Amino acid sequence: MDEEFSKPISRVTKLQPVDSYLSGSWEALGAGAPVLVALSQLSSMAMADSNSLPPASDELLPEAKAILFAAKDRGMIELKAQNAAFEAPSRMIAVYVEIDETQTIAFRDPHKPETTVAFLEGFRQLCACGLVMHHIYRDFSLTSKGFHLARQLAKEEVQPWLDKGTEFGLHE
Repeated sequence: MDEEFSKPISRVTKLQPVDSYLSGSWEALGAGAPVLVALSQLSSMAMADSNSLPPASDELLPEAKAILFAAKDRGMIELKAQNAAFEAPSRMIAVYVEIDETQTIAFRDPHKPETTVAFLEGFRQLCACGLVMHHIYRDFSLTSKGFHLARQLAKEEVQPWLDKGTEFGLHE
């Protein structure tokens, strides 16, 4: 075989091994895998940076503070999309926080997609600051730093953003 034809024409840089798989996988795209992978990598990089200090609460977006406050007791956060929903804003990836063993709050608004995106950006900030860690698939939790900061927040400070979420119980 001619060596000239066996060499790649140009090299693609800055792709992780998983990126090539995800870009060609319709199922992975449908499950929101690129966003989940990015957020899990962001939280992992923050965890690995042992010199990072948690931000002061006034440096966080109000949506990030609301997520922290909602998660302060149980610490469990899940990113979910409703891929069978009829309207596009209802299919968006959103942040769901377990308030306790039976109650969850969903930070999504199918009538105002900007709200859903703002809470996802708040979650991204928590990942970048090392306040959230990834576990498996769409499951995240607060880190020790996250729990500590969450328990310092006053409900009155975050109430307007908590009101943007929808609470539901285990069997609703």
